[in-house]
Amino acid sequence: MLQTSKIRELSFLVYGLGITGLSVIKFFKRNNIKNFQVWDDNQKNLFKYYKPKNLIKSLNDVDYIVLSPGISLIKNKKLLKFKEKIITDLDLFYLSNNKLISIVVTGTNGKSTTCKLLAHLLKTNNFKIVLGGNIGRPILDLKYTKNCFVIIEASSFQLSHSKFICPNYALFLNLTNDHLDWHGSMANYLNSKLKIFKLQKKNHFAIVNKKFKNIFIKKNFSSKIVIPDFRNYKNIKFKIDNDYLTSEINNENMSFVYTISKLFKINKKSFINSMKSFKGLPHRFETFLKRDKTIFINDSKATSFKATQTALSSLKNIFWILGGLPKQGDKIKISKFKKNIIKCYLIGTNTNFFKNQIKGKITFSVTKNLKNTIFQILKDLKLKKYNTKYILLSPAAASYDQFSNFENRGNEFKRICRKYVKKFS
Repeated sequence: MLQTSKIRELSFLVYGLGITGLSVIKFFKRNNIKNFQVWDDNQKNLFKYYKPKNLIKSLNDVDYIVLSPGISLIKNKKLLKFKEKIITDLDLFYLSNNKLISIVVTGTNGKSTTCKLLAHLLKTNNFKIVLGGNIGRPILDLKYTKNCFVIIEASSFQLSHSKFICPNYALFLNLTNDHLDWHGSMANYLNSKLKIFKLQKKNHFAIVNKKFKNIFIKKNFSSKIVIPDFRNYKNIKFKIDNDYLTSEINNENMSFVYTISKLFKINKKSFINSMKSFKGLPHRFETFLKRDKTIFINDSKATSFKATQTALSSLKNIFWILGGLPKQGDKIKISKFKKNIIKCYLIGTNTNFFKNQIKGKITFSVTKNLKNTIFQILKDLKLKKYNTKYILLSPAAASYDQFSNFENRGNEFKRICRKYVKKFS
């Protein structure tokens, strides 16, 4: 593995000046790595920081292209010719920090929550940890200390271009249709996730969803495979006094975390005590408001139906807010959950897509936006008395048609609900 001193002998092009690109530049400057150039397809953004050179010449001349994770080769075909040169900030981390112990978490759903759970578990059991990557701060902005465990959330965008990632512990949670417009195919998407195992050594651990056990074995990876078994976690689940964690929505995440706890020799009692004090992340099945027998849940992070269906299976008497920008290839299959849904409210600019999939199966209204939705729910609640009921934003779609991101969507939902909460009472 290269050391930072060896990296100084190489040349780089930092492609993309978002949060990650700027983090890479700071890393280079901090480590006295001077032989790098910069490019951003947004010329205004580029001139703000550096005077650009000829892009094609730069791509040809440099040893490595450090690509920002959001940039797809499918949409930037000029980069395809230079695919072998492309690396990521994750690669720079591994090239320059080969003695740190790392835990990498990937999957379609649950990455952030699992990373936070791992960080909480280890921290409360006196391990030194830092957390970053696709969650929180970029990996190169983190400050590491000796004997520190680095927990990294790795998106498929990052992994798709990574070449030197080599975690001591690699977790592959799950895989469903997502980001296919970026990756081009399900096979490409899967292969990006599998990169976390490619360079692992025999003394490393691969914690793998049982659905991908055979794929892992066929690839002939070197690391020790460990398959989380939900039955092991189920035996202690209800000893954890934490409503957020004992809901069905976190079964998979917790199975992985419990598996890690055993690898780290954390006993059951310590595991249970640690999990009691864990607080869930915003926008992930987040109960943020309760009034009488009405419970408000913000699950804005659920950007595919696979991410939504656990919420629908976990609750009853649901007023379900659905819609946004549908994911390529996604289908809304509600036959197993329709008994739990009182009514559905369709938001966003793609309501016809969702209407066609739920028509004739559940009662619904097209409300277009969150404010209209809340007012419609107010009217519907007056028509019939229910026991405990749930106002659930779990859109099964991306947010970009009406919002800048899922956080913006979730925060707006919470703001509107709180504003009109007295009317619910």
